[in-house]
Amino acid sequence: MTGARTVFIVDDDESVRESLAALLEAQGIAAVAFASAEAFLLGYRPQGAACAVVDLRMPGMDGLTLLEHLRQKGFTLPVIVVTGHGDVPLAVRAMKAGAADFIEKPYSNASLLDAVARALAGSQADGPAPLDQAEMRQRIAALTPRERDILQQLVIGHPNKVIAHHLDISPRTVEIHRANLMKKMQADSLPHLVRMALAAGFPGDGAGQ
Repeated sequence: MTGARTVFIVDDDESVRESLAALLEAQGIAAVAFASAEAFLLGYRPQGAACAVVDLRMPGMDGLTLLEHLRQKGFTLPVIVVTGHGDVPLAVRAMKAGAADFIEKPYSNASLLDAVARALAGSQADGPAPLDQAEMRQRIAALTPRERDILQQLVIGHPNKVIAHHLDISPRTVEIHRANLMKKMQADSLPHLVRMALAAGFPGDGAGQ
């Protein structure tokens, strides 16, 4: 391991803070926990390789508002948003506001550590490597019209059942198209897919309103 690595944990659940801290420290990563977004803003000081794992829903200031405050102050700290299944639309908003990633509950230790590793690597590189906008647009151009419809719904933050209702198709059909478009886009997760779509400027201003 080269250099110190720090993860800030911002969650109002004490048991979550303790378990995440133990998991990270077992990997040789320093963990600093805060019980609220307000406490984090008071205590945070920019440093080297660091990122934050922030719960989206908290009493007082929520995770999205915290992210917006950080960006308004010019801080580039990578932020991983932790969200419940029903919060995916908010998580997509967080991605658009500059979140490095989002993880849906319940998540595995491996998925959390993978997200942290990516965020820390981006921090050390002074921000994640930009996605090739032209390449992302080429991948989107290769999608069928129906796959693009579903991609637009996913970027908005809609789950499969809502997409099925909006497009008047079955949830199973949505699943099939979603799997195909994930493969064509070379996306290994929904957050990855959202990042690529946003990098390509998809679906454009005003889409999905």
